[in-house]
Order: sequence, then structure tokens, then C-alpha cells
Amino acid sequence: MIELYSWPTPNGHKVHIMLEEVGLPYTIHAIDIAAGDQFDPEFLKISPNNKMPAIVDSDGPGGRPYSLFESGAILMYLAEKTGKLLPEETRARYDVIQWLMFQMGGVGPMLGQAHHFRQYAPEKIDYAIQRYTKEAGRLYGVIDRRLKDHDYLAGDYSIADIASFPWLRSHKNQGQNLEDYPNLKRWFDAIAARPAVQRGLQVLSDRSRSGPMGEKEREMLFGAAQYQRR
Repeated sequence: MIELYSWPTPNGHKVHIMLEEVGLPYTIHAIDIAAGDQFDPEFLKISPNNKMPAIVDSDGPGGRPYSLFESGAILMYLAEKTGKLLPEETRARYDVIQWLMFQMGGVGPMLGQAHHFRQYAPEKIDYAIQRYTKEAGRLYGVIDRRLKDHDYLAGDYSIADIASFPWLRSHKNQGQNLEDYPNLKRWFDAIAARPAVQRGLQVLSDRSRSGPMGEKEREMLFGAAQYQRR
């Protein structure tokens, strides 16, 4: 059994979708990042960087419980555990890994900054908005060019696609229009139509934030609580 500690964010949805795709049983534990659950000492034992998602596999390596944080690492672990969505052959395997790293090192951080400065920053900083909106557009363009000759990022559907798709769901908040990236849009629509993806996106969907961000939520996500030594 996989014990999943998560919240309905792009990184959380990566693991929700993966678990649905590979068919592993899991129990969900909501980590309400707006309420500060990520700073709970018990959660920090699993995820020392106070970020979700994280997992505990009760049947880990050697048959002993194993905890893991960082969404990209979790995707790789679950792929290896099940033998799905990450090829064994070296070239094909590293085709997947390089696009997974592209998401972890580029798509997530840069699109997250575009989203932050366009939606959440307490003051509108034009330089930051322009810089990250343009970088988001550049990354969308990289994906669009890749998908001109490939159905999926690494050829076949894989953890690379699972990692990237949730981040592109907020394209409007990142200042992007999917119609400007026809190959990406085809890929996006194909993934969105997958039953396992649809089930994964429903995980904790009733806990998604609606309406403007409150002061407590802003403090927990962006304020001094993030920087306290623990």
C-alpha cells in the first residue's frame, strides 16, 4: 500500500495520475499547504523540504517501509516498482529521463514563477511578469517543437508526460494560449482524455481553493513561515 501525502497542485497531480495509471492501491493523506500542514514535524520526517507530495511505501525495497519525497523521484520509483511508463532499454529510458528533468528543472520552476507574479504577488512587478511570461512561452515552444514529430515527449506515453501535463493546465494564468501551440494542444487534449488522468485530477478536487487568497494562506505559502528553521 502506498501512503500518499498530497494536495491538489500540479506536483500533487503528477503522483495522483501516476498511481491511477499503474493501478497501485493508495491511501490519501491531505496536506493542506494553506493551513501549514507541510510544517508538521511528523510530515517533515517524510519530506524534510516541507513540500508535498511525498509517499511511504509499506512494501518498499527489501519488503520494508520506504519514504520518498520530490515528485520526479516518486514518479521514477513508482515506474520502476511497477515496470510501467519508464523503459528499460538505455536510449529509450534516457529519452524519458531527460524530458522528466526538463520538467523538474524548467517547466515547473519557470511556470510557477509566471503564475506567482501574474496571480499572487502582492505588487505587480512588470519586469518579473514579462520575464517569466516570456520564459513560459519559450518552454511551451520547446514542447510544441518536440511534439511536431512525436506523439509524446519521449515517443511513447511516459512519466515525462505525466510530469509536464499538470503544469500546463494553468496555461491562462501563465499568459499562454494553447491555440498558439498546435502540437502541444494535440498532446494536451490526448492526455486529458485518458481515464486514469481524469481520475487522478479528481483526487482531493473537493479541497481545491476557490476565491481570492486569504492572508493566512498567503503567509503559509509565501510568508515568513517558509523560512523558519526547523
